Amino acid sequence: MEDEVVVVSSSVAEAGIGCWDLRTGAEGLRHKSCASTPRGLCSVGRKFLASSQLRPSSSGSVLFWSWDKPQAEVKSFPAEPINPLVSNSEGTFIIGGGSSGNIYLWEVSSGRLLKKWHAHYRAVTCLVLSDDESLLISGAEDGCVRVWSLLMLFDDLGTGMMKYLLSFLEHTLRVTDIRSGHGGCNSIIISSSEDRTCKIWSLSKGTLLRSITFPCIINAIALDPAEHAFYAGGQDGKIYIAALNAVCNSSSSHGMYIIGSLSDHSKAITCLEFSMDGVTLVSGSEDGTVRVWDIQSHHVTRILKLGKGPINNVLIIREVLHPGLQASVNAQVSVPRKRASMLMPPPLDKYINSADGDTENKTVVTLHPTCNEPLDVRYCSVNVMMNQIKELQKQGSSSAVEMELDRQKLDCKRSLQMLQQWKNMYEDLHRACVNELINGDQNVGAGKTT
Repeated sequence: MEDEVVVVSSSVAEAGIGCWDLRTGAEGLRHKSCASTPRGLCSVGRKFLASSQLRPSSSGSVLFWSWDKPQAEVKSFPAEPINPLVSNSEGTFIIGGGSSGNIYLWEVSSGRLLKKWHAHYRAVTCLVLSDDESLLISGAEDGCVRVWSLLMLFDDLGTGMMKYLLSFLEHTLRVTDIRSGHGGCNSIIISSSEDRTCKIWSLSKGTLLRSITFPCIINAIALDPAEHAFYAGGQDGKIYIAALNAVCNSSSSHGMYIIGSLSDHSKAITCLEFSMDGVTLVSGSEDGTVRVWDIQSHHVTRILKLGKGPINNVLIIREVLHPGLQASVNAQVSVPRKRASMLMPPPLDKYINSADGDTENKTVVTLHPTCNEPLDVRYCSVNVMMNQIKELQKQGSSSAVEMELDRQKLDCKRSLQMLQQWKNMYEDLHRACVNELINGDQNVGAGKTT
């Protein structure tokens, strides 16, 4: 049985982090003392929660909570305040966007800061991963949206330089949210901004496909899983429905391409998330409530209240529940014992370790692990594996030889994966060039005929 958990946070520390079962509305454990930044709450491999904190001091912090304990168990203090946070699905690395425009990449299992680079001229406001997790997309207060290759990033950890693949400059004000569609490097991305527009971009072509102007500032967006429409949460408390594939409709009362709206919040919409079923939309607002919508009927099916302060983060986390797991006395959201009892990671490093320059910084990736392979070893850096090998060698264990062999096999798989990615990119580029040449020849032939 697969359930979904709604996780909500606020900018007010007393409100904490609330968890509810999306299907039943049962409230789970309330995690305490969290003053999260917008886009600053993430689930790390569904093992624990991480949040960057709004603090009056000049330096920020990142806190980690386990599912079964109310207090933060690990506190980290990066070199600067961190705004958005994102983690890959396996929870092996976490990425943060800084107030200076820097982006930081940490390895979760060791806490090592693997990479830091200057990505934007002003504070980073949004970070998302593509559906295949090969691309990182960032937005900032400078109005810029940039696309970064994680394959190139992992392959170039030892240097301070990082070059973006694409840079979209059409927004004139702060970027407030970003969403990525399906298809990896061939997908669309949608960005919203304080300039009252949402822009739809093609990653494969690197161009702007459509710009939609709204009646107010858009703070949050959610993409329909079928990619027929997207939902835009406005400063006026309305959720606007915008068509992705529809023809221009200038007669709409809201504006061109806007085909409807949802209205029930009393203050600005701050965050939107779609459920796995594709018909349930969850919205958070400055009015301190979370509403669950049925988008087919446009009705609110449930209202969740965090208690204090405006809502600034909503997550929907898919969780596989063990059939034999007993519900808690207070009808709290159930969490598998295996995951609840997992050890917390060490604090995140503040700076890149200079000693890392003398060692390999490559990251090993296995795309298709065996069914009996532990979840935590699908992704790890060579540095972590080498430390494990050294420990076993000190103990005189033959397992060290086996681990070294496994490391070589994983490194080989990683190389093959990168080769396939580059091959796919080459084929896409070649196909685009051929199509452009064919279309050009047809246009020239049509001109001669006329």
